[in-house]
Amino acid sequence: MDDRSPFTPLNAPTQQRPLLGMTILVVEDSRFACDALRLLCLRSGARIRRADCLASARRHLQIYRPTVAIIDLGLPDGSGTDLIAELSHANPRVEVVLGMSGDDMADALAIAAGADGFLAKPIQSLAMFQETILSHLPSEKCPAGPRIVTEERITPDPVAYRDDLLHAADTLQDADGEETTIDYVAQFLGGLARSAEDRPLLDVIDAIRNARKAGRMPVGDVARLNGLVRERLARAATF
Repeated sequence: MDDRSPFTPLNAPTQQRPLLGMTILVVEDSRFACDALRLLCLRSGARIRRADCLASARRHLQIYRPTVAIIDLGLPDGSGTDLIAELSHANPRVEVVLGMSGDDMADALAIAAGADGFLAKPIQSLAMFQETILSHLPSEKCPAGPRIVTEERITPDPVAYRDDLLHAADTLQDADGEETTIDYVAQFLGGLARSAEDRPLLDVIDAIRNARKAGRMPVGDVARLNGLVRERLARAATF
């Protein structure tokens, strides 16, 4: 089922709302990142659907075909590159497939998997978000005439930030040193720390990632990460 069914009135995009009439599927496990994308879609006129893992996204895609799919590369049940590859070869194809990550090197992985483009976290600029999507759409899907470019920046709900910290703390508590779980938490918190511009948290995450690339399990750094997450949770509880 195409989200743009014949029973739904088709709204043409405008300069103020250039994504009007489109549906964007966001495959992302971070509530903080999802809230930013929700606000970006709202300002742009697009509807948003969310899946927090690969399995949920695939169930959604069995029923609906969105206009745009934005897929995080690090998901709890696997790599977003697998879904990107599936969608890039599907027929009919989702019109725009974008990879997304807080990892500086992830754009090449997304493009190699078949993505049309890439969004680097944190995603805050409304103009950049709109341009990334519009640049991959045919001209007839874009608003006619010059488009109004805004300098507006999006600020997600701090409650969503706290929810992400809780998720990371719970996952770390249950990890028991399991390598794949530690790798997932480091990736998850990397995007969150970049969005929050939290340099101390990023430094510990970078140390964990470097150690894991060298084949080591940095027990001390994982313990430090756990402490930093709980410290930030305690601070967030006072807001």
